[in-house]
Amino acid sequence: MKVFNIIFCFLFLISAALQYNDVDPYLWIPIYLYGAILCYLAVGKRYLPTAYLIGIVFCLAYSAYFLFFRGGVTDWYQHHHTRELVQQMQADKPWIEETRELGGLLILAVVLGINWLASAKQRKNPTAE
Repeated sequence: MKVFNIIFCFLFLISAALQYNDVDPYLWIPIYLYGAILCYLAVGKRYLPTAYLIGIVFCLAYSAYFLFFRGGVTDWYQHHHTRELVQQMQADKPWIEETRELGGLLILAVVLGINWLASAKQRKNPTAE
């Protein structure tokens, strides 16, 4: 788990740094920093199960918003080609940005979920490493 959390802490820090020129950095920088901080704490075996659950609920709720937002992910899935999503870094269509943001939220939710499971295991058997 230590290597897992080091890798994702680093990736979330990079993701937060890359948001400086995004349309809404005030939203995405804190989201990715939240994940980075929780991964950093988990490296030292400081698990915060409530913080993981709050993050998971937030990420899944915001993901649901992206899925059903008009012109977002469902529009891409129904009307556009997959290759358009990754052809260029410039997100010139709203569904490109929304779909990429959804992916980031789902990755964050999965990482927090894995750490939540690890924290439950740690609580159940505190002497295990």
